[in-house]
Amino acid sequence: MARYTGPKTKKARAFGEAIFGYDKYFERKKYPPGEHGNKRRRRQKSYYGIQLMEKQKAKYTYGLLERQFRNLFKKAARLKGNTGELLLQLLESRLDNVVYRLGIAPTRRAARQLVSHRHITVNGKVTNIPSYLLKPGEVVGVRGKSQNLEVIKNSIKQNSQNVRRFGWLEWNPDKMEGVFLQYPEREKIPEPINEQLIVELYSK
Repeated sequence: MARYTGPKTKKARAFGEAIFGYDKYFERKKYPPGEHGNKRRRRQKSYYGIQLMEKQKAKYTYGLLERQFRNLFKKAARLKGNTGELLLQLLESRLDNVVYRLGIAPTRRAARQLVSHRHITVNGKVTNIPSYLLKPGEVVGVRGKSQNLEVIKNSIKQNSQNVRRFGWLEWNPDKMEGVFLQYPEREKIPEPINEQLIVELYSK
């Protein structure tokens, strides 16, 4: 399945945020990439440029390509309610994102790989589709044969406290499974994304 495989630090520097998680190289150079580094005088972005940058930031943060992101936006636009908030809720309900939020994987990219390699189950059935959209009440777990994988055990050990920050998820360490309780409210989603700019961009 297609995914972004380019340089992560360069993208993070372009957005001015560590969108792929902690990056020691980004911490050293928190200015945009380019031949002249931080000394270069940069033109002020147009409003369209700001909208586009926000859409790109959301796209790379959640690991989607353009067509996937646009289709998800169209789905959000068909639902009743605030389109921007609904878009973020759909992004948060993706299986790869929930695997990451539960602490089963250290990054979304790693979560996507675990799902693709059939290490993850949904309601007890192996599911290898990272873009699968979970519904409230569905259970995400680690496949029995995969529960002893070092990468999974280490990630769960390091992130066991973090999952408590997400009130829409519930984690059972004994069964190595979590429940997607509900779609999260906008103020509880930690990603610094201005979804209204994305709505304005696609509404043109």
